[in-house]
Amino acid sequence: MSKSEPKTESPTANTVVAKTRFERIRSDHAKELAEDYLEMIDDLTSENGEARAVDIANQLGVSHVTVTKTVARLKRDGLVTSQPYRSIFLTPKGKRIADNARKRHQTVLQFLLALGVPADSAEIDAEGIEHHISPATLRAMRKFTDENS
Repeated sequence: MSKSEPKTESPTANTVVAKTRFERIRSDHAKELAEDYLEMIDDLTSENGEARAVDIANQLGVSHVTVTKTVARLKRDGLVTSQPYRSIFLTPKGKRIADNARKRHQTVLQFLLALGVPADSAEIDAEGIEHHISPATLRAMRKFTDENS
């Protein structure tokens, strides 16, 4: 190697772990947004028979433009159906994802409540944790709550 060539080192184990962790976090954040929308669409459809972009925007505290862009992405991914200026509905795949997110939320919520976390804090915390939890941790939480309820 000449003096002008930069020295390259192979990635260390710590670098690989950090990269993997950050990739997972970025992926989780993208899934979190989709799951929140799918759950909201499911809730609105259950309550009102339909989910309109304006209702989603009001419930999530975002702009109509943000909802429109996100719904377009969900449509592209086969999770919702909609027509311009019409209601938004979940596809069977979208409904499965919403149901799974809701189940994860309930498991995390029950676990936090079992630990003695106040209900209002547990609800808020569960909303964030549900999207970032591994299947192994979720199973452990479920086992704990089953054994302690």
